[in-house]
Amino acid sequence: MNYLKTFVGIISRFKSLKYVLVVVIAVLIVGFLDENSVWNHFRNKRTINELREEISRYQSIYESDQQQLKKLDNDPKAIEEIARERYFMKADDEDIFVLDEE
Repeated sequence: MNYLKTFVGIISRFKSLKYVLVVVIAVLIVGFLDENSVWNHFRNKRTINELREEISRYQSIYESDQQQLKKLDNDPKAIEEIARERYFMKADDEDIFVLDEE
């Protein structure tokens, strides 16, 4: 408790020290402790940039899927190609050999 009294006594002797102390405390509160602090602002900016990158990635995937759907609607050979490659379907006069890479 004596330390606190001596600290308050030193501050009360120097009038400009009071203002400096108040400004420093205010900067600390606004910079680091407040809900709208500078620290949170930078963290939110980083999150926004990550989300924008994710949005652009999903948009490119969406566009490629849309192109593939248009291709499937217009070209019956594309349906046959997907059925053969992905689902190992075959025509009646064919034999399919699946090679395992292990």
